[in-house]
Amino acid sequence: MKQFFAFTAAPLLALTMLASEADAQQFSKRKQYNTVGVSLNAMNYFGDITPKPSIPSFRAGATRPNLGLTFTHRFAPRISARASLSYGRITGDDAKAADQNDGDAKYRYNRNMNFRNDIFELAGVGIFDLVENRNNYIKRPDFVPYLFGGVGVIRHNPKGENEDGNIVALQPLRTEGQSSGYSLTQFVIPFGAGARYKLNKSFDIGLELGFRKTFTDYLDDVSTNYVADRSLLGSDDAKYFGWDITRELAGTYTEAQQASGQRGKSNEKDWYTTLGVSVNYILAPRVRNPKFR
Repeated sequence: MKQFFAFTAAPLLALTMLASEADAQQFSKRKQYNTVGVSLNAMNYFGDITPKPSIPSFRAGATRPNLGLTFTHRFAPRISARASLSYGRITGDDAKAADQNDGDAKYRYNRNMNFRNDIFELAGVGIFDLVENRNNYIKRPDFVPYLFGGVGVIRHNPKGENEDGNIVALQPLRTEGQSSGYSLTQFVIPFGAGARYKLNKSFDIGLELGFRKTFTDYLDDVSTNYVADRSLLGSDDAKYFGWDITRELAGTYTEAQQASGQRGKSNEKDWYTTLGVSVNYILAPRVRNPKFR
C-alpha cells in the first residue's frame, strides 16, 4: 500500500498537466477563468505514534483542524492548476493511541511519547477533471469529480509536553542523539481526489481528500533508536523525552533496558492527510470586444 501511494503522485501529475494541444486550442482565453477559495479540513497523521505502525492506521481523537486558501486557474476543458497556502496541526500520544493489553502495541504504550506539530504548507498541484467543460464558467457542469497531484513545501516544528506540563520544541533536544537536528523545512507530494458542486453562477462548494507523502520520519520526533547512555542527552527536557518518559510496564522494557533499543521505525516516513470542504468563488473573466476599424 505504501508503494501504491508513493508512486501514484508522479503519473497523476503528468496526466494532469499535459493537456493535449487540440484541447488547448479549442479552449479559448474567453473560456478560461480564475477561482479563489477557502477550505476547512480535518487533519490527521500516520507515523510512529498511531494505534498501529502502518499508513491506514489513525486515531479519530487525534484529528485537528486545517485551514487553507487557494487560487486556481482553468487552462483547458479538463485541466486546472492550483496554488494553496494552508495551516494545520497534527498530534499523537502513545498513552491514547496504543493499547497496553495488546502484545505489540504495549511497547508503544510503554514508550509513552507525545507530540503536536503545527504545519504550514505551500503547494502547487495540477487538477484533472473527470467531467470536461468546453463552455465558459456560467455553463460549467453541476457536479465534477477530479484528481489532483503536485509538489509542496512545509515548515513544521514538533513539540511535546514535558513532565512539568510545559510545551517545548523537540527538534533542538536531539532526543535520539543525532549529531545535528533534522530539517524543519521539507518537501511533500500532495495528491488525492475530490468533487465540486455548482451552487450558482459564481460559487462552487467542494469535498476533497488529500494525502501528503513526506520525506521525513520526524514529524513526531520519533524515528530510530534510544541513545546508548542517558548521559549523552544534554538538557533536562532532552533526558525526559529521550529517556525518562518511558513507563514501567510489565512485559516490556524498562529505562535500564532501553539503551540503544528500538524507539521508532526509520524505514517508514511520516504522512499526513486532509479531508474537508471548500467554498470557491469564480472571478468572472473580462471579455474584450473586438474594435471596429
